[in-house]
Amino acid sequence: MSKATKRKHVTREVVEEFRLPGEDEQVVKVVAGRGNNLHEVLNPDGETFLVSMPTKFRKNVWIKRGDFVLISSISEGDKVKGEITTILYKEQIKYIRSQGAWPSQFEAAPPTNQLENLNLEDNQESTESDSDNDDDLFKNTNRPVYDASSEESDSDEE
Repeated sequence: MSKATKRKHVTREVVEEFRLPGEDEQVVKVVAGRGNNLHEVLNPDGETFLVSMPTKFRKNVWIKRGDFVLISSISEGDKVKGEITTILYKEQIKYIRSQGAWPSQFEAAPPTNQLENLNLEDNQESTESDSDNDDDLFKNTNRPVYDASSEESDSDEE
């Protein structure tokens, strides 16, 4: 099987397959990538550990912090305690929630929903009044300080 064909089948499997976690699988949240195809994850109990990404996903599918994955446990692992079996996207997460198999610890609303509820009008009014004050601007210490306003006013008076 060529690389392109393999990539096509793997990405189709990841995106289009809707399934519930099995008996030996659990839903976890990716906390960080640790390199060498290892990822630190947080399980519903609050425990963090490392999981490995199988070779079929490598260079075909990418995951980032905050993504959810299904893992199967590895009994012989000391540091690496699981292997990723499925990467969960929005539609798959909705399906698992509708079936009642989603862990209640991960039910918290995502920050984007909380940001939408903020009252943006108050913030816009306060930024308009503060725009005249340049004291809070970043000062670049790598450039020499040049005060052009005092020299121009002296030359205009003469």
